[in-house]
Amino acid sequence: MSLRTLPPLSALRAFAALAETRSMSGAGDLLNVSHAAISQQVRGLESRLGLKLITRDGRGVALTAQGAELAAAVRDGFHGIGQVIDDLTGADADRPLQISTTSMFASSWLMPRIAGFRHAHPGIDLMLNPTPTLSPLTPGGIDVAIRFGKGDWPGLDVDLLVQTQFVIVAARSLIGDRRIETPGQLLDYPWLQELGSNESKNWLASHGVTEGRIKGLTEVPGNLLLDGVRGGQGIVATTRAFVEADIARGDLVVLFADASPLTGYYVVTRPGILRPAARAFVTWVRREAKTTAT
Repeated sequence: MSLRTLPPLSALRAFAALAETRSMSGAGDLLNVSHAAISQQVRGLESRLGLKLITRDGRGVALTAQGAELAAAVRDGFHGIGQVIDDLTGADADRPLQISTTSMFASSWLMPRIAGFRHAHPGIDLMLNPTPTLSPLTPGGIDVAIRFGKGDWPGLDVDLLVQTQFVIVAARSLIGDRRIETPGQLLDYPWLQELGSNESKNWLASHGVTEGRIKGLTEVPGNLLLDGVRGGQGIVATTRAFVEADIARGDLVVLFADASPLTGYYVVTRPGILRPAARAFVTWVRREAKTTAT
């Protein structure tokens, strides 16, 4: 449906108010108009759409199935519009800046640097959400995500922050001098995996290992994963950026590495103008990444 064929905004607002209050007078009070005006707008909307949206329910109203579906869409639409207006006008300036990223990135890269951001922007409150789940970036919710991958998240703005390989590593104390030549040999060892993720199984499956089971799989919070692999407790699928020093010292061994040159951590945001707090964070985190790289 195009803008030309959408029902009038006034009718949609009246219906949204009625769906919220389930009362003609309540909807009128919400929009500061008479209940008769609400009734007229909703009747006009039903006539335009050719649908029955409400039914009488005692002294109030109830939504039909079609009415409930439209009400949910209209509510989400008005909420999104309101949130964007708040972002642009600074009306939600006191809302904490919400950042979503993996536990590994949060503990190994972001937290050691975050004091610099707090020093530069003491008035911005942060809410850090470390999770392996790709949290949606919605108005009023997550402002900025830092995700690992190839940057292929349609409909979002992405910017490469830290380029790094995806690697399978283990402590020398775990594998000894054994030559690991095929992914199937890794089934002979225990693995460590971040809670809520399937990285080990997904990696093995992508390399043709679909028969047999890992000797033992232990799921731990992401911030404990590196401690475990360094202690020889299991094989880990991770990013090279966080184990480079261990590899250089010979404490950890790279068993397999993803050859893709485009993998890394990306700053991901919704398209459009960022609210000031999010813009400040994105500018700062990009500068930090460039400083580290040089």
